[in-house]
Amino acid sequence: VMNMEFSQFHPTCLYHPQAKSFLITEAVRGEGGKLLLPDGTRFMDRFDERGELAPRDIVARAIDHEMKRLGADCVYLDITHKGEDFIQEHFPTIHETCLTYGIDMTKQPIPVVPAAHYTCGGVLTDLRGRTDLTGLYAIGECAGTGLHGANRLASNSLLECLVFGEAASKDIIEALPVEDHFKPIPEWDETGITDSDEEVIVAHNWEQLRNVMWDFVGIVRTTKRVQRAQHRVDLLLSEIDEYYGNFRVTNDLLELRNLSVVAKLIIQSALWRRESRGLHYTTDYPELDESGSPRQTILVPENFAGRWVISGQWKT
Repeated sequence: VMNMEFSQFHPTCLYHPQAKSFLITEAVRGEGGKLLLPDGTRFMDRFDERGELAPRDIVARAIDHEMKRLGADCVYLDITHKGEDFIQEHFPTIHETCLTYGIDMTKQPIPVVPAAHYTCGGVLTDLRGRTDLTGLYAIGECAGTGLHGANRLASNSLLECLVFGEAASKDIIEALPVEDHFKPIPEWDETGITDSDEEVIVAHNWEQLRNVMWDFVGIVRTTKRVQRAQHRVDLLLSEIDEYYGNFRVTNDLLELRNLSVVAKLIIQSALWRRESRGLHYTTDYPELDESGSPRQTILVPENFAGRWVISGQWKT
């Protein structure tokens, strides 16, 4: 697994308790939308000469900084000056969605916050989508193809799926034997397993994991905060293993386990990179490490018990 520390944050997610994760497209800023503090003042020019047109990672860090500085729940994206006809013509879906939450973007600014968006790293592959596990291919956001590097352009994911999808399909067709014979998969054995009477624990741990990763491994990181996250996620994984071994497996439990493993990989990768590069920004190492070629973070499984070690392998 490679480069898991490079997690992209979309700078403008609609801030509303019922909206969950509705993204306000960057095109709103591209068409002249301005980011405002709660008192109505602009702030992006203090962080980058391109203002609202700065890259996603810079805008997300600026919003995060101002929210923490002021203790604000959100900032605001204002495009009311473009007029109602322009807004409805260019952003009909966003306008309609915001209206369902009582926000008329033609007359008032949209409350926004950054939100976790895309993982640039993933399962390490070659140019055919092959992993180091025979027969396993990885394509798309789960894959670490190297196409994104330490940051991401919005449409690279489409390019990645098209190019690597075709390459993988050709390789699979070439590799398949004329006749395949597979052993039958045995039935799932639930002997001695019972339904849990503590389903609330799964929901509670899920929320705890979300809060730990946002608070300690978010847009701006420090070594101490990431280490705190590591301690909490290790404890969470031990609780999940105990729960998994004693109660009937559910979709929610499996997803919680998978999320926790991914969190551990992100944390370990972030601790190893002692510089700020692309989407990984740490105040303990705010500059690029220019002592050599850019390095990939590569994690290799030590065994199948869920422990991981950092490989000494360097790649450019």
